[in-house]
Amino acid sequence: MAPARRLRLTPSSREKGDRLDRFLAGAAPELSRSRLKRLIETGQLRLGGRTITDPSYRVKPGESYTLDVPAAVPATPEAQAISLSIPYEDDDLLVIDKPAGLVVHPAPGNPDRTLVNALLHHCGESLSGIGGVARPGIVHRLDKDTSGLMLAAKNDTAHRSLAAQLAAHRLQRVYLALVAGMPAPASGLIDRPIGRHPKQRKKMAVLSRGGKPARTRYKVVQRFGRAFSLVECRLETGRTHQIRVHLAALGHPQIGDPVYGGRRPPPAGLAESAALALQAFNRQALHAHVIGFDHPRDGKRLDFKSPLPKDFAGLIKSLEIL
Repeated sequence: MAPARRLRLTPSSREKGDRLDRFLAGAAPELSRSRLKRLIETGQLRLGGRTITDPSYRVKPGESYTLDVPAAVPATPEAQAISLSIPYEDDDLLVIDKPAGLVVHPAPGNPDRTLVNALLHHCGESLSGIGGVARPGIVHRLDKDTSGLMLAAKNDTAHRSLAAQLAAHRLQRVYLALVAGMPAPASGLIDRPIGRHPKQRKKMAVLSRGGKPARTRYKVVQRFGRAFSLVECRLETGRTHQIRVHLAALGHPQIGDPVYGGRRPPPAGLAESAALALQAFNRQALHAHVIGFDHPRDGKRLDFKSPLPKDFAGLIKSLEIL
């Protein structure tokens, strides 16, 4: 496998005004133009301290670009015996209750020990191939430290049906998030586009220009004094980090979220037991609580609910004294 590397590239006067992806294709001919475009769009290219994510950006002579090329991952993940919680399974699909800490599919930095590796061991060669060799069966994904319910397809017919339901908003996904503060109003629709953060390439952000449409319906279901709220979120779109970005943009980041502002010191005057529980919670407090869909074979509606995992439920209990 090719190791990770960093390229530093500077346009000449001859390349003035060229599209960024075209310039890079000429400067790094060992990389295909499609891969270069993906690297740009996923935030792997910087101009000075600024991340450039637009492949059509026009280059200028003397600019100094830094391109990070991640290490290649195996084309086909290997099957690995990893325990899974599977509330439902048949010949067409699985419902998985993913624990926090489990990565969904192999990627740079997480080449194995992922949900995909576990599914390959559990299902053998029966997984749908539509997701590609690196993501067989995966219909949608959850962030590494988000717990809860997700779907995997065992054949291409099931995958197409579930993906179509996802695109048409017929696949119901309900999340529970513990956030700082008291969202006001107590329910509503967050309709704000999301795209790659202009300066921090590993983050997403609400953008005033560009970005992709993103809609999250939310409702406060429990308050803990004025310091915290348990919020139910229903996705109408499925952008990367959508709930985390939307709630943080409202000023109510999820507790424990190290990326979007949820790792704050406990409020002054908080009971010691609650303060200790908050400090010990080391992931974003987000759980995929409900999933509902029409079965691809007979159209029967199926709905599943996952209780809060032990760490999340324990944190809630510690805050109920507020």
